[in-house]
Amino acid sequence: MKGVVLAGGIGSRLYPLTKITNKHLLPIFDKPMIYYPIQTLVDAGIREILVVTGGKNAGDFLRLLANGKEFGLNQINYAYQEGEGGIAEALNLAEHFAEGERLCVILGDNIIGGGIREAVDDFRKQPAGAKILLKEVPDAKRFGVAEVKGDRIVGIEEKPERPRSNYAVTGIYMYDQTVFDKIRTLVPSARGELEITDVNNAYIREGVMSFAFLDGWWSDAGTFESLLRAANFVAGSRRRSQATAEVAAST
Repeated sequence: MKGVVLAGGIGSRLYPLTKITNKHLLPIFDKPMIYYPIQTLVDAGIREILVVTGGKNAGDFLRLLANGKEFGLNQINYAYQEGEGGIAEALNLAEHFAEGERLCVILGDNIIGGGIREAVDDFRKQPAGAKILLKEVPDAKRFGVAEVKGDRIVGIEEKPERPRSNYAVTGIYMYDQTVFDKIRTLVPSARGELEITDVNNAYIREGVMSFAFLDGWWSDAGTFESLLRAANFVAGSRRRSQATAEVAAST
């Protein structure tokens, strides 16, 4: 399985922080934001990774990440998204990179406290289709919201005013090779973008969408509030790890 980090967009909700840099290069506590999704993929055992970026600061990703040596990789691949065509359009740029293999896709502003290796391993065993990770949240209407019945998802609604559940679709998706066929059938939404929710609903209609719940904390980092929350999550995690290490060293 290969990994794709989607790090395009102009980050308008974080202006003026994004006036001179890409949102995904902003700091989350002690590391640039883009480090976290890449490390999530690496920790899941994925070693071939594509970063899709865009805007005026795309070259900064190459200067920062280079060939991925800091993450134990031999190479990081890059693709450039022109304009603001949506998540599905950005993912479509990964078709050549995928070479028919399955993909684990993560949005570049997704910061998590746990890992996804178990979910990735489960998807490797899944005969076909897709898998998404859900998280119960208090503000579901900010996200795509999954309606779950028993052990299956019956539909996903994007940013609903009245959510049918509190299960947010996190920005972590796993797809088989048919994802690109599905993207080619999409038409732009009212906001002029190709929506990843439409891709996920296509898999749901085929009956080949599975899901799991994401362990630990999770935050996007697309607003000032969530950017601060993500930094606080990471800072707290670092403090707990340090405290545990100090206790272990003293015994």
